[in-house]
Amino acid sequence: MDDHKYINSAAGGSNIGRLPPNGLYLNSHQLRDHEPTTYENILADGIERAYAQGIHELAALVKSLNEGGCLDPSGNAWTEDSFQQTMQELGA
Repeated sequence: MDDHKYINSAAGGSNIGRLPPNGLYLNSHQLRDHEPTTYENILADGIERAYAQGIHELAALVKSLNEGGCLDPSGNAWTEDSFQQTMQELGA
């Protein structure tokens, strides 16, 4: 640790020294190989709305998407299986 120069960020009223950014963190957009499609944005909005309502369980999330009119990529109502499969494909 003696090799690193600490900075004092005083964040949150603290006087704890912190290491300066070293470029080793992951920016959320670094993994993208394309801009999100319209469908991906609509799906993300539906997921974010559910999370904002305190929904974190898969069954409730799927229900929320269906009730909000956000269909799966085939145009069908979501199932737990189709949601998990789609998330796996989008994350690949």
